This record gives sequence, structure tokens and C-alpha cells, in this order.
Amino acid sequence: MSYVFKLMKSPVGTLTLVAKGSKLCAILWENDKPDRVRLGPLHEDIHSPVLLEAERQLNQYFAGERDCFELELDFAGTDFQQKVWHALLTIPFGETRSYSQIAVQIGNPKAVRAVGAANGKNPLSIVAPCHRVIGASGSLTGFAGGLGAKQFLLGLEGRGTLGLAF
Repeated sequence: MSYVFKLMKSPVGTLTLVAKGSKLCAILWENDKPDRVRLGPLHEDIHSPVLLEAERQLNQYFAGERDCFELELDFAGTDFQQKVWHALLTIPFGETRSYSQIAVQIGNPKAVRAVGAANGKNPLSIVAPCHRVIGASGSLTGFAGGLGAKQFLLGLEGRGTLGLAF
């Protein structure tokens, strides 16, 4: 089965929404590194029902009308990455977690750096809210969409500004 995509304008730049079958499998940033998320060949399909629904829900999120997503997701990654990405889905809207808290949650408290690496490869940014993961000191750390986008998303969710401990 091939991948289809649709471009979406957003307050954090143009996003590329990617689906495979009936599931959303990636949200790529405008200036994403080409190898951050590994996908097969992409074919544009602006009428894909799953991509239209993802766009609708993301627009509601950006408008402050949605605080959780109801989409079928397809995470393609290692078992460890999938554990981390599923843990991201448990972080409530408007809350943050540290990398070490995620490591403890997945049962591997010493894997803080590996959690950070998996977080950086999260194919479903925003929907699987890797922007809600911050440094142990409360500082914002790396983000595939850039720290400005991370700060914007946290601000949208009422989590303050850069450098504040949460």
C-alpha cells in the first residue's frame, strides 16, 4: 500500500500530512530533515478522507477548539520507539513531561537519551505531542519543527513561555 500526502497551511508553517490506507502515519514539518521519518514514495491525494479529517482536527486544535485528536494512527518504528510514541499520547493537553519521566513510564528509567532520540523521530508531531516533552530543568529542548514552533504549541496549550519550569 502506498503513502498519500496533503499539504496543510498552519500557524507553524506548511505541514505535510501523510497517510497509508485509512491511518495517519506522519505529519512532517516544512523544513524537516529528509531522513527524520522514513517513508516510501509519496503521492499527493488532496481528497483522501483520512488526510481531510486530520486537517480538520488540526485546524480545530490551532483555533483552540480541540484538545485531543481522534484519528487512527500508524506508527512505523522500532518497538522501543513505539513505546515512547505511545507514551506521548498519554500526556494530557496543557501538561508537560520530562524525558526521564517518559523513560520511567515505559519501564526503562536509564534510557533518558534513547527516549530523547525516539522523541526526535516521532513521525506524528502535534498529534503524538512530542512538543510536551521538556528538559528536566523545565527548559525547552530540541524539536523537529524548531523551538519557535514548540514554544507556540505550548503557548497554545497554556504552558507559558521559553525557559519557564513547568
